[in-house]
Amino acid sequence: MTAARIAVLDVDGTLVDTNYQHALAWYRSFRSLGETYPIWRIHRLIGMGGDQLVAALGGDEVEERIGDEARERWVKEADLMMGETALLPGARTLIEALKDRGHRVVLASSGKPHHVERALDLLDAREIADGWTTSDDVESTKPAPDLLQVALEKIGAPADAPSMVVGDSVFDVEAAKNAGMPALVVRSGGFGDDELRDAGALAIYDTPGDLAAALDETDLS
Repeated sequence: MTAARIAVLDVDGTLVDTNYQHALAWYRSFRSLGETYPIWRIHRLIGMGGDQLVAALGGDEVEERIGDEARERWVKEADLMMGETALLPGARTLIEALKDRGHRVVLASSGKPHHVERALDLLDAREIADGWTTSDDVESTKPAPDLLQVALEKIGAPADAPSMVVGDSVFDVEAAKNAGMPALVVRSGGFGDDELRDAGALAIYDTPGDLAAALDETDLS
């Protein structure tokens, strides 16, 4: 495979440690609307966009009845916890290592714009990243490929440009596959190695820093 020249990096759960806060925010949102689900079931869906998560968890009837309100309340609950979140080990180092090797870096997030702004601040990434996305940029989120395709469009790259995705969930890997892009993953999403490999991940690392240290062994070298 030709070495990828564009690195499309997921943000939540890959660079910023937010997955468990988002799971708890969804739990509180649903419970406030009379629907209580085990948090482990919610966590298993983190990485899937909020436009799909409600139906995936509660079915079409729940989506039709409370979907929009659940998403609104989830944002408010998540806002209360964002101050507790931090970068995952080596997150900034990974971006720097990719740039040092001549790659273009796009931060592909389907998060709310103000959550993405906070991530950019934590990463100090506005001057180093070539572009980034938010939920305002797409209608269909992961595992649909739309977000990754928009990420390439953001930097003026064609859909078939040599590129690779770095994520933390099976939904990132599935979105990459749907976009025709290979994927590397970190374990911070909480998915098992077997699940990630079965989804199509080429390699798995503990942290972004571990991936940065191993770049010479990957197609992002």
